[in-house]
Amino acid sequence: MKKQAGLAIAALLASTTVAGAEGVLNIYNWGNYTHPELLERFTAETGITVTLTDYDSNDTALARVRQGGHGFDIVVPSDTYMQTWITEGLLMPLDPAIVTDRANIDPNWIDVPFDPGREYSVPWAWGTTGVIVNTALYDGDINTADVVFNPPPELSGRINVIPEMSDVMSIAIYYHGGERCSMDTDLLRSVRDTLMAAKPHWLALDYGTVDAYVAGDFNAGIYWNGATMRVRLQNPDFAYGYPVTGYPLWMDNAAVLSDAQNPEAAMKFLNFILQPENAALISNFARYSNGILGSEAFMDPEMQGAPEIDVPSELAAAGRFGEACPQEVNDIHTQIWTEMLQ
Repeated sequence: MKKQAGLAIAALLASTTVAGAEGVLNIYNWGNYTHPELLERFTAETGITVTLTDYDSNDTALARVRQGGHGFDIVVPSDTYMQTWITEGLLMPLDPAIVTDRANIDPNWIDVPFDPGREYSVPWAWGTTGVIVNTALYDGDINTADVVFNPPPELSGRINVIPEMSDVMSIAIYYHGGERCSMDTDLLRSVRDTLMAAKPHWLALDYGTVDAYVAGDFNAGIYWNGATMRVRLQNPDFAYGYPVTGYPLWMDNAAVLSDAQNPEAAMKFLNFILQPENAALISNFARYSNGILGSEAFMDPEMQGAPEIDVPSELAAAGRFGEACPQEVNDIHTQIWTEMLQ
C-alpha cells in the first residue's frame, strides 16, 4: 500500500531523448514514490524513454485501469489488491526470457499468498502502517492507536489520517481485538463508532503530507513508516509508533498490465529493478525496504538501523499482513468508511 502518495497526477519525462525503436514505457505508480535517478538510469542503459503518472490510492489505480484506454504499461498494486488485479485479468504473467533475475528476490518474498511463485509481479517496496507523533508536544506512549482514535488534548485538532481505507480499517479492527476480515457485527459496530468519535479530532484526511508534518501543520496521524522517516530526517521531533494492538504490514509490487502497449520494455524494467543497486535507489528515495537481496550494500547509511525500518522486537508480533477479504466484508468496510467520510 503504499507509499508517499499525494502528488497531483502528472507525467514526468525521465529523459528528453527521442524514444528508440521500443517506444515509450508508461509507468503508473504511487505519487512521490519513484526515484528520478531510477528512470534516468533505465533510459541510459536501454535507450527507452519513460513517463511516470501518479496515483493516490489502490482504488484510484484499479478504477482507472478498469476503464481501459489508459495507455499504461506498469502498475504497482499493494498486496491486498493483487488478487483482484490477477483474477480480473488485468496483469500479464512475467516473461521468464526477459525477467531473468528473480533469484535476486529475497526467498521470503517469492512464494507469497498474493502472487504465489511470483508469476505476475516483482517486489517494489514493503513496510508498515503505524502512527506518527510530534514528541516535542506529546511525551506519552507512541505505540498505541489511541494517539489517533482517542487523542490527548495536545494532539487533538492537528491530526492527519491517510485516506487509505484498508490501512485505517485494519488498525481500527486490530484496536478492538479483531481480525481484518471479521464478520462480527458487534466488532464492526465498535469500529464504526470509534472512527466516528475520532474524526472530529482530525484536521485532515490527506496523502501528501511530508512537508506539512515537517512544517508543524500536523502533529500526529496514521502514516507509513517510510514517509515518517522522511519527516524525521527533516524534523527530528517526529517519531514512528507501532500500535501494540496491531498494525498492517504491506508490500507494493510492480507488474505489467495485460493491455500494455510496450510489454517488452515493461518486462525489461521489472528485471532492471531486481538489480540490487537499482532496488536500493527505490529505498533511498522512499525510505522503505525492498525485498531484493544485496540491496543493503547500496543503501544510504541512515537506512541502517532506522527506527522506522527496524521494528522493536517486542512489537514485531503485532505486525500483520492483510488478507484479501470476501466481497461481503469489503462492502461493510466501504459502508463504514463512506459514512465516516461524509
